[in-house]
Amino acid sequence: MDLQEEHYRYPIGRPEEGQFYNSLYGETLKFELLNEIKMLPAMLEFAVQDLDKSQLDTPYRPGGWTVQQLVHHVADSHMNAYIRFKLALTEEEPVIKPYDEARWAELPDTRLVPINVSLTLLHSLHQRWVALMTEMSLDQWQRTVYHPEQKRKISLWQFLKVYAWHGLHHTAHITRLRERLKWNK
Repeated sequence: MDLQEEHYRYPIGRPEEGQFYNSLYGETLKFELLNEIKMLPAMLEFAVQDLDKSQLDTPYRPGGWTVQQLVHHVADSHMNAYIRFKLALTEEEPVIKPYDEARWAELPDTRLVPINVSLTLLHSLHQRWVALMTEMSLDQWQRTVYHPEQKRKISLWQFLKVYAWHGLHHTAHITRLRERLKWNK
């Protein structure tokens, strides 16, 4: 992968393995990550503000998803994350169900449903998710799920870091595309 493609694919940088799986729980970092989750719906909504149909149908990089697919993908992904949190909090080390993100992005709802539906969903979902996470104890942050594709246990603390990065990553796809194509606000 050349440098430009790398920059388009990972506009805020590749996630480092240790970034998600090796750092310890900390109240300051937790507050920052919860704030990123809390603010994501508004940030994403601002990133797509005033885009027309043609712009929404533009891939963020050659061979990548369209802006419309990205918005729906974030909603799909974060719905799955919320469910994974609730499973981990109510079951002993549940096995989570992986899903084919690329195939989900090709389903008709992603093409036919306006992005404001997913943006509204994200606002509501994140309000509930942040309320849940804000009240979690240290022991609850250490609860795990088992990811069968990765063949590893993942703690809710690790998932918080993953999904905070995930939202910023996809929002940056859109904001960088706007900059490159001079879609100024």
